[in-house]
Amino acid sequence: MMGVFIEWPWLALIPSAVFGLLYRLSGRKLVAALAVTWLCYALYEYGMRRRWLCSGECNIRVDLLLLYPVLALLSIAALIVAVRARRRDQDAAR
Repeated sequence: MMGVFIEWPWLALIPSAVFGLLYRLSGRKLVAALAVTWLCYALYEYGMRRRWLCSGECNIRVDLLLLYPVLALLSIAALIVAVRARRRDQDAAR
C-alpha cells in the first residue's frame, strides 16, 4: 500500500497535512513531529524519484524495509495520541 509513494512521492504530503491538522487540534508534539517526518519522507522519496539521492540503481530499495514499518508504527501511535488528546479536551469542556 505504501509503495504508491515511490511512484507518486507528492502523495506523502497528504499524511503530512493530515498530521499537521491533527497537531492543530490536539497540540501534541508527537503528532507535529510525525507531520514533519512525513514531509521529510516526501522530499526524500522525491529525491529518489529524480535520482538525486541514489547513484544509479534505485530499483532495489532496502531502505524501505526500515522506513515503511517506522512510518506505519509512528502514524498509528500519533493517531492514538491525537484521538486521546481530543477526547480529554472534549471531556474537560463538559
